[in-house]
Amino acid sequence: QVQLVESGGGLVQAGDSLRLACAASGGTFNSYTVGWFRQAPGNEREFVAGSTRTGGTTYYADSVKARFTISRDNAKNTVHLQMNSLKPEDTAVYYCAAAPGWGIFRSEASYNYWGQGTQVTVSS
Repeated sequence: QVQLVESGGGLVQAGDSLRLACAASGGTFNSYTVGWFRQAPGNEREFVAGSTRTGGTTYYADSVKARFTISRDNAKNTVHLQMNSLKPEDTAVYYCAAAPGWGIFRSEASYNYWGQGTQVTVSS
């Protein structure tokens, strides 16, 4: 069983950048697909970005494509989400999640393990 802890959230202005981190422990990290999700007030949690076990394939929601980059370091059991050109609509709690096995998973139902979330607020 893997435990996930996010960090790096904060308050920034539109156009700024933030880099979120997710530290994993308690499992074999490279046996998990990892993903980032977000949930804004009043909205359902939505997929943001994902990475396959080796990091060889990454995939994104259309709303963040070309602005956000997911990367993972299996040697350090970490996943990062680099967020550039942030917009007020990116404001949300961001969650790191892990899913056992190979594949491209965009549904939160595919993910078994979740962090506690980190708040990102983008002011206009």
